[in-house]
Amino acid sequence: MSRSPSLPTGHSGRPRRAVVVGGGLAGMLTAAVLARATDAVDEVMVIERDTLPEGPHARKSLPQARHTHLLWSGGARAFESLLPGITDRWLAAGARRIPLPTGLVTMTAQGWMRRWSEMQYVIACSRDLLDWVVREQVLPLPSVTVLERTDFLGLVGDADRVTGARVRTAEDGEQVLHADLVIDASGRGSQAPAWLEALGVGPIEEAEVDSGLVYASRVYRAPEGTEDFPIVNVQADPRVPVPGRTATIVPVEGARWLVTLSGTRGGEPTRDPARFEPFARSVRHPVVGELISQTTPLTEEVTLSRSTVNRRRYFEKARDWPEGFIAVGDAVATYNPVYGQGMSVAAQGITALRDQLASGPSAHDRLRAPGLARQVQRAIGRRAAFAWELATSQDILYPGAKGKRPPAAAKLLNRYVDRFMETATDRAAVAQALFDVLTMSAPPTAWVQPDIAVAMLRGRGKPALQGPPLTVDELKAAASGPRLAD
Repeated sequence: MSRSPSLPTGHSGRPRRAVVVGGGLAGMLTAAVLARATDAVDEVMVIERDTLPEGPHARKSLPQARHTHLLWSGGARAFESLLPGITDRWLAAGARRIPLPTGLVTMTAQGWMRRWSEMQYVIACSRDLLDWVVREQVLPLPSVTVLERTDFLGLVGDADRVTGARVRTAEDGEQVLHADLVIDASGRGSQAPAWLEALGVGPIEEAEVDSGLVYASRVYRAPEGTEDFPIVNVQADPRVPVPGRTATIVPVEGARWLVTLSGTRGGEPTRDPARFEPFARSVRHPVVGELISQTTPLTEEVTLSRSTVNRRRYFEKARDWPEGFIAVGDAVATYNPVYGQGMSVAAQGITALRDQLASGPSAHDRLRAPGLARQVQRAIGRRAAFAWELATSQDILYPGAKGKRPPAAAKLLNRYVDRFMETATDRAAVAQALFDVLTMSAPPTAWVQPDIAVAMLRGRGKPALQGPPLTVDELKAAASGPRLAD
């Protein structure tokens, strides 16, 4: 594994070099794709401002890792296609593969979902473990070099082509790295529009929807006998003009429950540990508060996060786009984390880079192929579109939300989705279509197939569930021991 703060001196033969900005999840996936394209890429340099932890530990630049993260099956399959064997490595490290909706107790805006036999699945673990297992598979690749404690300053080149990156380290000062391709995987804080503007590209169209959402998380001891406990989630109902509050329990490695609460503007959770459980009881159903009242918090503090704005940059719409530059992951779009789409969208977008590198008439010149960057950027934009519409169409409905209001036609779509979600609570075929799309395993058109439309016309097939569908054994296990003092 090559991880050094010192900059390379270069090669007389001008290696085919790619520079990846950011050593997070999207950056590691991108580095893996480039490193495996051995007929097109000689060197992959990852620019990372932090020191990457050696184990499943927190990264300074990823404070949101303290909250629940779920990797939907569609995203997990994309990871697996990019890093074969990664799913088994996650599971060996302590992650769980939880079947959906079998292992999900969720109250949607339209009511409790029935726990049908497996339709899709989710990988559940801490974000630190998820990232660490990926790093362990990517960093040993021979062509990958990580420049830690290195600041990315900007792009080198002009409006037609990016030719490198300006970086700075404490040891070497400011330097220029030649690159045939620069990929921005720097995440939510990306300054890509400004970098491009400095080259004469842009402006880049941007959109934001801000519900004022605040996240608060705390870790609890999982009661004995709950090794197969389901994810428990109570969602908000954006159709009701009150702040949207949610509560979620995700079982993670180490016999722990990661509990995350959220609230939109006017209904936010706080850092006060004494108010954590009461908030969990205040959502539309108190089940999460009741469950955590029977166990022990493992963290004194409550972790709070306000970086939840939905933001999209429409790079794919730019009139002109330079060769040699691509933005991926959160640098393109960030979403309200409650929908769990970010990691899956990023992984599926990066598959577009892999596919483009695998095509073309000349392997040796593929990294500099005309139109490569534009084609990949457009493909990434297409993959981001549905997740963006899903998140923003709901978030804009909450009181005090900021952002562009949807057109009148969107109201018809929202009514269709409401009916669809209601029917999915107790018709298996509709639930299958729901989870196929939500897990990014099928396109949104699955929601408008003829058999689905017929099922929606028929409506609910059974009386609505009146409470969370936890089994007797699950309830007994959750109450298996006395709660210790905080």
